[in-house]
Amino acid sequence: MNDLALQAQLGNTVKVPRWEIAYKFPPEEAETVIHDIVWTVGRTGVVTPTAVMDPVQLAGTTVARATLHNADMIRDKDIRIGDTVMLHKAGDIIPEVSRVLVAKRPADTPPAPIPEVCPSCGQKLVHLDDEVALRCINPMCPAQVQEQLTHFASRNAMNIDGLGPKIVAQLQAKHLVKDVADLYHLTAADLAKLDKFKEKSINNLLSAINNSRQNSVERLIFGLGIRHVGGKAARILAEHFGDLDHLMTASQEAIADVPNIGPTIAEAIVTYFKAATVQKLITQLREADVNLRYTGPTKPVVKDSFVAGKTVVITGKFAEFSRPALTKQLEGLGAKVTGSVSKKTDLLIAGDAAGSKLAKAQSLNVPIMNETELLANLKD
Repeated sequence: MNDLALQAQLGNTVKVPRWEIAYKFPPEEAETVIHDIVWTVGRTGVVTPTAVMDPVQLAGTTVARATLHNADMIRDKDIRIGDTVMLHKAGDIIPEVSRVLVAKRPADTPPAPIPEVCPSCGQKLVHLDDEVALRCINPMCPAQVQEQLTHFASRNAMNIDGLGPKIVAQLQAKHLVKDVADLYHLTAADLAKLDKFKEKSINNLLSAINNSRQNSVERLIFGLGIRHVGGKAARILAEHFGDLDHLMTASQEAIADVPNIGPTIAEAIVTYFKAATVQKLITQLREADVNLRYTGPTKPVVKDSFVAGKTVVITGKFAEFSRPALTKQLEGLGAKVTGSVSKKTDLLIAGDAAGSKLAKAQSLNVPIMNETELLANLKD
């Protein structure tokens, strides 16, 4: 979209501009055979099919599995077990079936079976409104709980070091945890029941769990696994509302009005916190002394800083900073760091090899600062 006024009108999502898209060259393809279709349950209950295939070299890696996305894709492409297919990497990253070579299909190959019940808990699968995915809506589904616990403990969520999928699976198998709140009631005696868990491992995990109680609440919001709420949205919400209680009681309109949030995330949040099981979970976390308040930096921290209250875009490479570190430092000085240049941009900070953002900033007469000037301002 080359019209600057239309760009400003379309705006950006939390991650990307709405007014541009990247076009890529046709992907490399490889031929292989599907030997099985495995259905797995994610933390939100979506049941996803994966093709298990003969290993094949594709775009520099060996690929033996490929996502089939959902049942509709299997039907639309008429993908069957035993089929010879062409494979490519969607976005040059994710292995995906391009098409079926029907001429190579054995005559007696039946259609691929589509599950009617959850492969983990056996509950009947459903289609929710406007969704193509099959979904298990059993909140106690073991596969969902395992994924939820693993996500909750992950580095960008509650950052409980040492609590990975294998440990979570053991905790479930021994009936030591059924939800994330149970993690905060684990004892040394409980952990001693796990395979190969000795005193040092026990103490390290208990310490990591205890330390996570003090996390700023944006980590908890992300760790809860609310649909559509990623790490950046969680931080925006935590900073805006100040604590989980205010977020839980906010109206959908109030949440949607938060910059970079919008109606889709707002609806998901309100729906999530309405559930009685979720309200019970939050009560249990509160009783376990898990912090529910935002304790991160408040913007602007330095009211008279050179970027306080300004919308800033970063582009190019820097000798003294990584992009994430620079973003964090500028936000700590009161800047709003965004991903694209528009007429609302107050400052572009340009490192080496700056490209289209620099050209656009020049066309809009946006002030531009290089790394040398940036370092001088940061020292003042």
